[in-house]
Amino acid sequence: MYNHAPDGYVCPFCLIAKETIKDNIHGLEESDIVYRDGYITAFIPHGWWDNNKGHVIIIPNPHFENLYELPLDYAVKIHAFEKEAAIAFKEVYKCDGVSSRQHNEPDGGQGVWHYHLHVFPRYKGDELYLNTYKNRKTTAEERAPYAEKLRSYFVKRFYSPLR
Repeated sequence: MYNHAPDGYVCPFCLIAKETIKDNIHGLEESDIVYRDGYITAFIPHGWWDNNKGHVIIIPNPHFENLYELPLDYAVKIHAFEKEAAIAFKEVYKCDGVSSRQHNEPDGGQGVWHYHLHVFPRYKGDELYLNTYKNRKTTAEERAPYAEKLRSYFVKRFYSPLR
């Protein structure tokens, strides 16, 4: 219902969830993953807003195209981790606030046909919403310090490595 993925769509977020990142066209690396469990995967994406570096995308591991299809048990896991990510941003990035956003369908701004939630560190005067479409592609080397900080935080917080 309300699906827009074209025929033959190869979902890049499914490749991330299935740990086949090497096949991913979005330039992500295994080192971009900051958390994974049986329900969700969270990672630092390659597209950045320079005033909000190191934001996280949280995805359900199974493929659900949008909010309309997302089962409640996955929604709960995603939003519980959203809170954990927000706290991590406050602790490790020392940000001033946190914003989240999620898009559905082309006219809602969805660009990848797999449900995903963005969580952004926010800073006073960062103008994130004035620059919504002014992100840039980053390198794995740029993302690495942010991913490592978050991964270390989550390993300590949950007392377990990525699974």
